[in-house]
Amino acid sequence: MPGAPKSRSPSSPGRPGRTVPHEVRIIGGRWKRTKLPVPDKPGLRPTPDRVRETLFNWLGQDLTGWRCVDAFAGTGALGLEAASRGAAQVLLVEQDPQLVERLRAVQAKLAATEVKIERGNGLSALSALGPASIDLILLDPPFDAGLHEKAVRSAASAVSPDGFIYLEAPNAWDDAALAPFGLSVVRHLKAGAVHAHLLRRTA
Repeated sequence: MPGAPKSRSPSSPGRPGRTVPHEVRIIGGRWKRTKLPVPDKPGLRPTPDRVRETLFNWLGQDLTGWRCVDAFAGTGALGLEAASRGAAQVLLVEQDPQLVERLRAVQAKLAATEVKIERGNGLSALSALGPASIDLILLDPPFDAGLHEKAVRSAASAVSPDGFIYLEAPNAWDDAALAPFGLSVVRHLKAGAVHAHLLRRTA
């Protein structure tokens, strides 16, 4: 694989400075311009188009053969973007039953056989992954749920030696904060109140 890198109103808790669109679009790959609905739910912050575009520029546009996990899938925008760009296996994990139903409807519409949807807890799903088994782990938990550290810890164990972890958080994570997990920052972007990080195992 290459060696490169959700809010209803600005005043809603844990989602400062971002209004949520009614839909987002897959940016690249074979499902480019496909619309994904964004229901009005507390804590749902679809990753902005610009941030997703930057992330997949970091990773390279071709993810052929990659094994990916979107642990807090929400609208599925991140995981479906990976599948659209050729990922061989994409697991979308989401706890909300209505969002799971929407994800399954999109999966059926796209005939996305490489995508598996699992209703459940993102942290539990990460803990159940085999060691060093995943090429790309996408982490975008609710900002006010206190899940980031636990999610990073589990992802650090599951990511392959040459793999990547994408972390979306309300604050910047530097190499000192990541050192206990054996990770370091490859790329970082701040977009409004959101910090987007591309991480990988420390050499």
